[in-house]
Amino acid sequence: MALALRLDRSLARLKQRAFLPLAILVVPWSQELIDQLFFAGRWNLPLVHQGPWWGLLTAPFSHAGFGHLLSNSLWFVPLSWLVLLHGSRAYAAVWISVVLLQVPVWLLWPAASHGLSGVVYGLLGFLLLIGWLEKRPLSVALSVGCLFSYGGLLPALLPFLSPPGVSWIGHAAGFAGGLVAAWAIYRE
Repeated sequence: MALALRLDRSLARLKQRAFLPLAILVVPWSQELIDQLFFAGRWNLPLVHQGPWWGLLTAPFSHAGFGHLLSNSLWFVPLSWLVLLHGSRAYAAVWISVVLLQVPVWLLWPAASHGLSGVVYGLLGFLLLIGWLEKRPLSVALSVGCLFSYGGLLPALLPFLSPPGVSWIGHAAGFAGGLVAAWAIYRE
């Protein structure tokens, strides 16, 4: 009975916030449309090594074309909804942690990076860890389900398994941000 009540509350929270990831996607899709129409794909806003600090905020919304953006969007929406089942504070914690853990990448990593994939990995990291921390049946089931459904993304966290030109360090920092967010939410 308690499990069914908890699931009902989680689904009600998600229903109220289901539009949020879609609203967020308006920003990168608009940026990419403007980029392609007016700048021939050259208007990117990446996180550049020791570049302007605001690159930390613009990089998730900048992509290397519609294919890159579509790929990230297809992962971003369902993972966002799964984190939103836990609540909007958890979702905000993932975003904040991901941005904060991109600071060392910005300061130390020589290559530029952009795209929602850092956030995607942050969402995945959160979902994989939160169930094991909370040890509640629904949370554990969600973590296990995410491992089986999205575990194929994990090899891109390793430099020797990541395709050339893909920012494995951005993925790893995002994933670590998700782990930090899960730990922070659990400790509340």
